[in-house]
Amino acid sequence: MKRVLDQGWTVRAAAESVGISARRAYVWLARFKAEGMTGLADRSSQPHRLSRSHELGLVVEAIGRRRRGQVAVRIAAELGVPRSTVGFWLRKAGTSQPDALREKEPPNRYEHEAPGDLLHLDTKKLANFSEVGHRANGIRHRRNKGLGYQVLHVCSDDHSRVAYMEMLPDEKKETTAAFLQRALLHFQAQGVTVQRLLTDNGSPYRSKAFKAMRESFGLKHSRTRPYRPRTNGKAERLIQTALREWAYGPEWQSSEQRNQALTAWLHHYNHHRPHSALGGQPPVTRLNNLVGNDS
Repeated sequence: MKRVLDQGWTVRAAAESVGISARRAYVWLARFKAEGMTGLADRSSQPHRLSRSHELGLVVEAIGRRRRGQVAVRIAAELGVPRSTVGFWLRKAGTSQPDALREKEPPNRYEHEAPGDLLHLDTKKLANFSEVGHRANGIRHRRNKGLGYQVLHVCSDDHSRVAYMEMLPDEKKETTAAFLQRALLHFQAQGVTVQRLLTDNGSPYRSKAFKAMRESFGLKHSRTRPYRPRTNGKAERLIQTALREWAYGPEWQSSEQRNQALTAWLHHYNHHRPHSALGGQPPVTRLNNLVGNDS
């Protein structure tokens, strides 16, 4: 301090002479001017006063308002708190996104009493490819682009989980109706008397062709509620299993090779693959007491 105050040194030159930063030197100089030598004594790193940007009550109030549907901008304005602060509170509480405000639905688990009481139908688009794609080697080839898609059509029995699947060119109403016919004949051949169908609200399932086909078999038809795919959860789960173990699991050289392997995988799924919902038994075991399915 003497070099600056008594000898006329600049603060920067004095700081460099003792090996400290000019910023620190200015801090010490201010302390010396305000408190004398006492101001240069070592101090605790803890602030003299802990400043809180909000009170706990404001946080609780903001979260409560958010749960009642108010947006963050309105909460901030009415509580007199910066919008960024309210956003921070809501993110910490997990209430910033609209989905977090919706009441969680209870598990929707059910199982019909007998095979054929309900069949679940669904579809999934799969891309065509002529060589190993990015899922296997991590490289996105342009040569696989523009090859179009095919559609995996799925039909699953609610009670037994026995599945019937086909890879078809599209999901047009005629294609979907024809798939339904083959699926129903497949289950009939296994002794299953089908009573009802469950599908989503896709246009093929609402078509006159689909209606005519199911009515020719005397079947009732239920559709899932809009934006509620979980209602058809067994079909969704079957599709995810097929994608993981068949479509995306092995390293197929082409989509044609993948498609040809579907029949073998489907046989494995129905006859050999343990199913957790069936006590570790494959689906076909629940059909063994039907005509033509004796074990």
